[in-house]
Amino acid sequence: MMLLRLGDPGELALFLSIGFLFLGLFFGPVGQAIGRRISGGKSKADPATGLTTGEMTAERVAALEERIAELESERGQPEERLDFAERMLTQGKEARALEPGRET
Repeated sequence: MMLLRLGDPGELALFLSIGFLFLGLFFGPVGQAIGRRISGGKSKADPATGLTTGEMTAERVAALEERIAELESERGQPEERLDFAERMLTQGKEARALEPGRET
């Protein structure tokens, strides 16, 4: 039975570099992502806001929907004003046409 013999300094460096590579892989972002995937994809809350990714997405969608509603109401205001101005102009023309002593 032969055990791993690290007599050459190059072999030792290779062994240590492979070991550090695996440690970095398992405890780094890749290892954390794999761990979250195995645990069912539950992500930790953001330390700054205390919200999970799904909650942050839901808040952002709600804010965007609110902004869309504001923009739609703002878009409707000029249309209403234009309709009002058109009605006033047509009423003015009709009133002038109905004035007594005025010929068209």
